[in-house]
Amino acid sequence: MRLRVFIIILFFLLFKWSYSSIHKDVPSYNLEIVSESMQDSLDWADYYYNIHRYKKAIPLYEKNLSNPKAEKTHILKKLALSEAALEHPEESASHLNDYLLLEYDPNFLFHEGFDPIRGSTKFKHIYEAIVPEINIWSIGYFVVAMIGFYVIAIILLNRRINHIAGLLISSFIFIHSLFILNISIIQARYQFEFPHALLMSTWASFLYGPLLYFYFKKIAFKYSFKPIDLLHLLPTLILLAYMMANLYIMSTDEKIELMLTRLKNGLTAHQSNKLMLIVILKIISLVVYGYFIRSVYLKSKSKKLMDSTSQTWQRNIYFIHILYVATYTTYGILIMNGYSSGMFYNLSIAAMALMVLYVGYSANIQPQVFTGSYTYINKIFPKYEKSGLTPSLSLELKENLLKLFENDKIYRENDISLGMVAQKLNTTRHNASQVINEHFNVSFHELVNTYRIDEAKKILKEENGPKLNIIDIAYEVGYNNKVTFNKAFKKNTHLTPTEYQRNAANM
Repeated sequence: MRLRVFIIILFFLLFKWSYSSIHKDVPSYNLEIVSESMQDSLDWADYYYNIHRYKKAIPLYEKNLSNPKAEKTHILKKLALSEAALEHPEESASHLNDYLLLEYDPNFLFHEGFDPIRGSTKFKHIYEAIVPEINIWSIGYFVVAMIGFYVIAIILLNRRINHIAGLLISSFIFIHSLFILNISIIQARYQFEFPHALLMSTWASFLYGPLLYFYFKKIAFKYSFKPIDLLHLLPTLILLAYMMANLYIMSTDEKIELMLTRLKNGLTAHQSNKLMLIVILKIISLVVYGYFIRSVYLKSKSKKLMDSTSQTWQRNIYFIHILYVATYTTYGILIMNGYSSGMFYNLSIAAMALMVLYVGYSANIQPQVFTGSYTYINKIFPKYEKSGLTPSLSLELKENLLKLFENDKIYRENDISLGMVAQKLNTTRHNASQVINEHFNVSFHELVNTYRIDEAKKILKEENGPKLNIIDIAYEVGYNNKVTFNKAFKKNTHLTPTEYQRNAANM
């Protein structure tokens, strides 16, 4: 009897051993015959995931995260999807962020497994930062940026614009356009597609004020730069060095990892805690230079250093810049106090766009305004383009010249000369000649002859005119001899003085 029992037990053990040997490579899902260590394996986690027992799968996946041999990207994907299936958006987003840090694959966000949490704030925060989506705002900003770069080319290629003034206003428009292009990339959610665009315009945060300030000084006062003026670039150089050392030299993968880390910390991809300090310093720079620019503008306006067109140009540029300063300062104050600043942020960008578009309009319609009064463009008399004679002074000299000819009748003096007229106008021969050429469209001698002949005709038309001697009339209006008088008179009237005198008598 004992022998029979022993044989049965032995047979059972041999059968169990042979069965296990045959099926050792086939996973068994009989929980009662599998060891506890086998139940903690990644295969079992996948098994539970596949049969939608996510609460069983999640602890197993989490245990395997510490396994150096396990594929972490696979585990994090399954964890994100498992938590999403359980409608745990916060936990799912956390695992999703960790997965993207290891393997950047934005297409994973389209997985149908995220449908239960797709409308949650946590998931939207990641989705709207990573998945590109072109909209009307991104297109509009892109177009404005391209207009800005086109305007820069127009200004720099226009030889009639003073090269220093052109370089200053071009640089000013360049940093505006670069910033707007950066905003366009952010609006279209392409910062992960173009990671090197991350904060690509931040280096110029302290450059807006100095460029416009020195541009105003150049066009209003013909300012010559000094070595000490380079100090105005010092804040920009310091910021550029900092950005180079901490961001700009990073590789593509490092920048993507940086943006994803910010997303995980609740920020948008382009935000940074250190940006707050830059915003504050930028506000200070804009306000200080806004005051300097205002001083230059008011001084230029009071002294009438430019003509009305150039003065209007300077005024509009000044007001648009002040609008930007006001909106950006309001934006900075609001975010520093924890308030939403979307409206003022967009208004500051709109002010930038307005600046670019206005400069673009001026570059095509009235390019002469870019250099102010000191490179006044005269298409009829190009030799005066680089004259130091301002439009306001030119008008003043014109009025004084008219008084000399019409009231004082200076043309009657037979020894009249350009030098004499310039002395009476208290100006140079060159300026006097420019005023006559520009305002009367004649030479000095032609102007004198015109006044002399006009008075001679008046004398000949008077009651006693037909009885007067021609030579007496010539002397009266300033000529030294009858020949010169006859020649000038016939050129003006196509008649000799005698013929004109006879016609006047008959009339």
